[in-house]
Amino acid sequence: MPATPSQSSRSGPDRSLASDCPAPTQRPRQRAVLRQEWRDLLFVHWPIRPEALRALVPLELELDLFDGMAYVGLVPFTMTGVRPVGLPALPGLSSFHETNVRTYVRLADRDPGVWFFNLEAGRSIAVCLARRLFHLPYHYARMLFEREPASRATEPSTILYAGARRWPGPVPASYAMRATPTGPVQPARPGTLEHFLIERYILFTLWKRRLYQCQVHHTPYPLQTARILTLDETLLAAAGIDRPETIPLAHFSTGVEVEVFPIRYA
Repeated sequence: MPATPSQSSRSGPDRSLASDCPAPTQRPRQRAVLRQEWRDLLFVHWPIRPEALRALVPLELELDLFDGMAYVGLVPFTMTGVRPVGLPALPGLSSFHETNVRTYVRLADRDPGVWFFNLEAGRSIAVCLARRLFHLPYHYARMLFEREPASRATEPSTILYAGARRWPGPVPASYAMRATPTGPVQPARPGTLEHFLIERYILFTLWKRRLYQCQVHHTPYPLQTARILTLDETLLAAAGIDRPETIPLAHFSTGVEVEVFPIRYA
C-alpha cells in the first residue's frame, strides 16, 4: 500500500557509505523459468529527493540512497529470445522493444532491487502475460528503435528510442530520445554510482496488498557512458513524478543474456 505524506521521510541507509551486497549477483540454485536477452540498453538517471518518491513506493520497501539522494531511471532497450526454459523462441512473439521508469529500493535493509513505476512494451501478448504472471505495471505501446549511421567510421552511431503508450492509461505517456555511446566499455566498479544504478538483480511488485520479488541472473553489463542529444518524455509525469531539472546521467550497454527465476513472496 502506498505511503501517506506523513510517512514520506522513511528511507533506507545511504548505500554510498555501505559495502555492496553480493548475494543478488549470485545465481539462485533453483531452476530458471525464462530465458531472454536484453540488447541496446540506454540507462538515463536523475537524482531526486527521497521525499519526492517515498509516497509512490510501498511502505514495506526502503528507498535505496546514494550520497543522500534517490534516483529515478528511464531505461529503453530491446528484448530478444524471450522464451520459457526448454522451449525455442517464437518468431514474431519473442522479440520486442521495452522501456521502464524505475527507482531503487531495499527490503529489510538487505535485498537491493528495483521498483518499477511503469513499463512499456511493444508486444501486446507480452504485456498481458507480464501483468498476469508477474503482476507488473506493463502498458502496451507503439515503439521505435533506430540506429543512425555515423558520419565517420571512427565515430559512434546515434541511437533513437521512441514510444507512445496505447493502453491501459494514464495517457498521454510517450518518449523520444537520441543518444550516442561514448567512452571505453567496461563493467561498473563496485562502490561506484554506476554500479549502484545498473547492477540490480531483484525486482519487487505489489499484488493484492502482498509484496512479491523476482530475481534475474546475468553477467555484469558491458557499460560505457553515453551522451543524450535530444530528450522529450512524459512517462515520468504519467507515473506521478516531477522530472528533476538536472541534466541526466546516461550509460549505454550492448546487452546481456538473462535468466529469470520464479516470482515469490518477499
